[in-house]
Amino acid sequence: MRRTLTLSLLSAALVVLPIGLTGSSALAKPRAAAAKVDPALSAAVADPRRDKDRVRDPHRHPAEMLSFFQVEPTMKVGEYAPGGEWFSRLLGLYLGPRGKLVGLYFDPTSGAWSEASQKGIRDGAAKYPADVAAFSGLPAERFGAMTLEAIPAAEKGSFDRILVLRMVHNLMRWNIADSEIKALRSLLKDGGLLGIEQHRAKGNAPYSYTDGSMGYLREADVIGFMKAHGFDLVGKSEMNRNPRDTADWPDGVWTLPPTLRLKEQDRARYEAVGESDRMTLLFRKRP
Repeated sequence: MRRTLTLSLLSAALVVLPIGLTGSSALAKPRAAAAKVDPALSAAVADPRRDKDRVRDPHRHPAEMLSFFQVEPTMKVGEYAPGGEWFSRLLGLYLGPRGKLVGLYFDPTSGAWSEASQKGIRDGAAKYPADVAAFSGLPAERFGAMTLEAIPAAEKGSFDRILVLRMVHNLMRWNIADSEIKALRSLLKDGGLLGIEQHRAKGNAPYSYTDGSMGYLREADVIGFMKAHGFDLVGKSEMNRNPRDTADWPDGVWTLPPTLRLKEQDRARYEAVGESDRMTLLFRKRP
C-alpha cells in the first residue's frame, strides 16, 4: 500500500494548540490545523522495506503522528523504550540521512530489575544502532543508543524531540515514572518537544484500572503528571482515537491487537475492535 497522504486527511485527524499558548484559556479553544507531511516522511512511510510493517499503519498513523510531533529530518530525536523497533525502522529511514536517531532505554537500576533484565536492557541499547542500520542500509554511526543510567553531560540539553510511545503505563506500574521522565527532560533542549501516545482509559475509570497495570491511563492524569514534571501541554490530536475500544477489558489493553492475549475463539471479536483507543499529546519542556 503506497498511497499519498493528503492534506484533508491530516486536517480531519489533527487538533493542534499553537506552540507558545498555554493555560486554560488556550486549551479551551483549540484550533484545527492542517499539518503538512514532509515529502521525505511520505517517502519513508512508503518505502518498500516497510512492507511487513505497513499492516499496522492504518492503526498507528505514523506520518500523521510524526508530523503532529513536529519531527523534522535534520533533528536529533530520541525514541524511548524502542522495544520491537517498529517505529525505529521508520525513524531510521527518515532521520538517518540528515538527522540523528537515538534509542533511549530504561535506567537498568531504576526498578526492581533482575540481573538478567538489567543485562537485557543494556544489550538492547548496545545492538540498537546496528539493528536500525541494517534495516535502513545506512552506517551504524548515523544512529545512537543509551540507557538512562548515567547520561553523559554532552547529551543533556541536546535533543530536539523525544517520543514516548505506548509506554507511560509501564512507567507507572513499575514505579519509575518520576525518575525516567526527569531523565528524559534533562536530555531535551529548552523548548524541546516530547510526544506521548498512550492507551486511554475512560475519564471516570477507577484508579484500580488506571494505575498502569491494565495498560490504560486517564488523559487528565497523564497531562497533570507531565505538567508537574516541567512540561507544558501544547497540542492534542484524536488521530489515534478508537471508539470501538470500551477500555474495560478484564485482561487490559493486551486483550486487543496486536497482543490478543485471550483465547483463540475470541480472536475475531478483538480483531474487529482493533488496536486501543489512544491519546496523542504534545508537550514542551518548560525552562
